[in-house]
Amino acid sequence: MVVKNTKLNCCEKDLEKLKDFSKLLSDKNRLRIICALRKEEMCVCEVCEQLDLSQNLTSHHLKLLEKANIVSWKKVGVKVFYKLNTKELEKNTKLLAKFFLKNNVIS
Repeated sequence: MVVKNTKLNCCEKDLEKLKDFSKLLSDKNRLRIICALRKEEMCVCEVCEQLDLSQNLTSHHLKLLEKANIVSWKKVGVKVFYKLNTKELEKNTKLLAKFFLKNNVIS
């Protein structure tokens, strides 16, 4: 059951999604990883090298992004390649815009 807070004109489910998405974006390294993956699909070692992060830290952030469905991965040999899930990012950014824009005007 979706509960709508009529005073705020928001449903609790959307507020929870916004909270989770905002928390995910609140880390600078995760934002840097998203920026790097906007250009191309990359293996973990390439992300580490480009962003000057340890493999453990990079893998940790990629796992959080994967759990939120922001990135997907495929294994090729021994390497794991990540790419952005642009549909999920678009869905979340539209929800964010809907929340902040007056009269919830979203096309």
